[in-house]
Amino acid sequence: MSDKQNPENVVDYKATLNLPGTEFAMKANLAVREIKWLQEWYADNIYQRIRESRIGKKKYILHDGPPYANGQIHLGHVVNKVLKDIIVKSKTLDGFDAPYVPGWDCHGLPIELKVEEKVGKVGQKVDAATFRKHCREYALKQVDIQRNDFKRLGILGDWDNPYLTMDFKQEANIVRAVGAIQKNGHIQPGLKPVNWCLDCGSALAEAEVEYEDKKSDAIDVGFGIVDLAALSERLGVTVTNSTDMVIWTTTPWTMPANQAVAVHAQIEYQLVQVQTERGLHNLILAKDLVESACERYGLENPVVLANFLGDKLEKLLLQHPLIATRQVPVILGEHVIATSGTGAVHTAPGHGVDDYKVGLQYGLPVDNPVGGNGVYLPTSPLFAGEHIYKANPKIIAALAENYRLWAHVPIRHSYPHCWRHKTPIIFRATPQWFISMDQQGLRQAALNSIENEIEFIPNWGKNRIESMIDGRPDWCISRQRTWGVPIPFFVHKDSNELHPRTAELIEEVAQLIEKEGIDAWFNREPKDFLGDEATQYNAVRDTLDVWFDSGTTHYAVLDQRAELESPADLYLEGSDQHRGWFQSSLLTSMAIHGRAPYKTLLTHGFTVDEKGRKLSKSLGNYIPLEEITKQLGADGLRLYVASSDYRYEIAASKEVFNRVSDSYRRIRNTLRFLLANLKGFQPSTDLLPTEQLISLDQYILQRANEVQNTIVASYAEMNFHAVCSALTNFCINDLGGFYLDIIKDRQYTTKEDSQARHSAQTALYHIVQAFVRWISPILSFTAQEAWPLIPEQTEKYVFTTQWYDLPNVVSNVLSEQDWQQLIAVKSAVNKQIEVARNAKAVGGNLSAKVTLWATPELETLLNRLENELRFVLITSQVDVQAWSENEGDTTELQGLRVAVTSADGEKCARCWHVLPDVNTHAGHVGLCSRCIVNIDGAGEERKYA
Repeated sequence: MSDKQNPENVVDYKATLNLPGTEFAMKANLAVREIKWLQEWYADNIYQRIRESRIGKKKYILHDGPPYANGQIHLGHVVNKVLKDIIVKSKTLDGFDAPYVPGWDCHGLPIELKVEEKVGKVGQKVDAATFRKHCREYALKQVDIQRNDFKRLGILGDWDNPYLTMDFKQEANIVRAVGAIQKNGHIQPGLKPVNWCLDCGSALAEAEVEYEDKKSDAIDVGFGIVDLAALSERLGVTVTNSTDMVIWTTTPWTMPANQAVAVHAQIEYQLVQVQTERGLHNLILAKDLVESACERYGLENPVVLANFLGDKLEKLLLQHPLIATRQVPVILGEHVIATSGTGAVHTAPGHGVDDYKVGLQYGLPVDNPVGGNGVYLPTSPLFAGEHIYKANPKIIAALAENYRLWAHVPIRHSYPHCWRHKTPIIFRATPQWFISMDQQGLRQAALNSIENEIEFIPNWGKNRIESMIDGRPDWCISRQRTWGVPIPFFVHKDSNELHPRTAELIEEVAQLIEKEGIDAWFNREPKDFLGDEATQYNAVRDTLDVWFDSGTTHYAVLDQRAELESPADLYLEGSDQHRGWFQSSLLTSMAIHGRAPYKTLLTHGFTVDEKGRKLSKSLGNYIPLEEITKQLGADGLRLYVASSDYRYEIAASKEVFNRVSDSYRRIRNTLRFLLANLKGFQPSTDLLPTEQLISLDQYILQRANEVQNTIVASYAEMNFHAVCSALTNFCINDLGGFYLDIIKDRQYTTKEDSQARHSAQTALYHIVQAFVRWISPILSFTAQEAWPLIPEQTEKYVFTTQWYDLPNVVSNVLSEQDWQQLIAVKSAVNKQIEVARNAKAVGGNLSAKVTLWATPELETLLNRLENELRFVLITSQVDVQAWSENEGDTTELQGLRVAVTSADGEKCARCWHVLPDVNTHAGHVGLCSRCIVNIDGAGEERKYA
């Protein structure tokens, strides 16, 4: 109640009001104060205090997917880490021992490129060992930068002992993981086509490939039938004209590597005769594509000579269109389709996964005439020394000169690009090391685990990773880089077989790496391990794909650290990790342990602007993280994350952040009110049993119980926006819009030690104990700020507690349904008072007298409140009458009519109620009888009859 000047001849009764004390007011400048609190928390070793509070409890392990140690964090990092922290803190409130060990991915090309900018390339300006030393130093600096940023968000974890993939022990365990997978028969060498980035000069993992539009030369190329007589016999027609099997491709540079043309056994093809400038010619095309193909070639009225299925063509010989000395077979492949192109597929096993697979069935050579820099090798039959992209127009010209080019149309289409360089990649067969998907049944085992072992949040994550596992090629785990964990194999120079003591040798290497890091391998020669045998073996100098590093953290971290367990209860990352960390972790764990590394997978969306576009500086929609933090503080950012539905893309804009700021203020102000109104309350002496509470206070505790059940269940279901919704609704509707307004009068005007005041304070005490816990996983700073302000608080940190045990309230006066009805009455009355205020009939609620005409059942309920009804409706006077259709005004509530008039009497200088007895008591000028009792008497008795 605001302060009000009284007339000079009236006593100032402000001192007799129980107004909130300033010592309970939570201060502003949260964003500034958060930093100070963090310093205090970590100086007090808060993470260890939490661990100590959960000794002996059942563990809940959320395993941190390691971000890459390169560059400052952005809003996507915030979403990821805050979601993890909310889960860990809520599980701690559930009573679990939920350690959080953060980690970083530290090897790989991005760091190499940064270091190259500073010290130059290996072999040119710096040796490999020095280069790796610079990479390690650079990664450590990036870890420190990101660690500080994450801690600033209020993420509580073992920041002093994170896991780093470049730690010597972890590097050693990554090597041991290689050994375990090899021992189980999943690793094999091979000359296979892999994603190859010409700028990286290395193979890429599937997760390092993204698709962007690219302009390409689409060409239709004719492969001449070598033996027309054989074709005639198979088709049952006489073929005399020159006949071409026509293929369509967007990679002319792969033509020198062609080893076959593939058709589908069950697709219907046609032999058609066409008139060209050089005379009559025959073409073989898929029946459904004849019309579109001939239109591309500028040919009209093709004459159908024969209809047949593709299996009629198997093993017919074709003339290579560029290499006169090479003839290639027609083969059958399930990957061939007849929805575009020609229905016949140019097959180069050295440049395509499907080509490689079908080539294995037919024993085709895996020819790769292209070097790692994109230049044709000296041994290439054509264009040796030329870059493939410069050779493209020459290949097209040569095809035209040989009369084998039927069409050339530049097109724009989706094409794989390197995610780092944003440049097109190629498929290139190179000697690499692979984890086989099918050699030991790894693919099927992973699919079985997805189907039977893993819970997915949201559900669509299951289909996403399932389809990716189902269709993925063998995993190429080798890279030709400097900064990475080695593949410490010894391969026989003649037989290409691994050394028979590979398992022992890997452990020997691992033990050295534990002491010296990865240089222990790269700085030693084969003789250091093999002695006299070294002359017969080559040491593999490839490094591991960094997705193997992070994908084996279940083995190198969860299995090794005493405070952790495997499998983890939860892996949580962005939706791109179905083809990244989620998948690499699943495959390596299946290959090592025969089970998944996680029980549950949670996937969140990416941050986008309100139009659904990716946040980027080039689009002008990027909001710097420091700007958001300055506006919202870390707690505001955390509320932004929690209140978003992470199952979908998460919109970020200034408008969104303004709404979050409003929501935060609503929660914070509610908490301030709760704490302020506990002034002078001592739970040890003043807390009342629930059966002695005023019915309104019983009701609000019943509502608090319901809200707590919703919130705890929503946290358990990881449905955090439902938590925020329940919190906000409770603040707005139950507390701010109803309960707190009603109890202000009781809190401020009744005697400080009265039952009426202690009843409300008892309810407020229970609510604030629960409320602070409700918000602590999300609004961690605000919760801990409020925590010590709760009367007689003994626990130092809210983060070491469990959910508050709210009292179970059974009201014997008014039921919850009764109160829901009363709330509806109050809403209807408020609207009528507002009408009266607008008409200048009354000045406000406390200047009003309300007459209610109610149907019998409602009348009985209203009369049970007796004098308390005016306090519930926050009016000075209330008169309840039997139902009449002719009195008062109709309301939105059926069975209730209302009339609003000015209250009778004068305004009390203390409580502001307008009552007939004001100024009728000697010695108490300006006061009502109720205030006199509360000042000089025993205090009023308040109850609901």
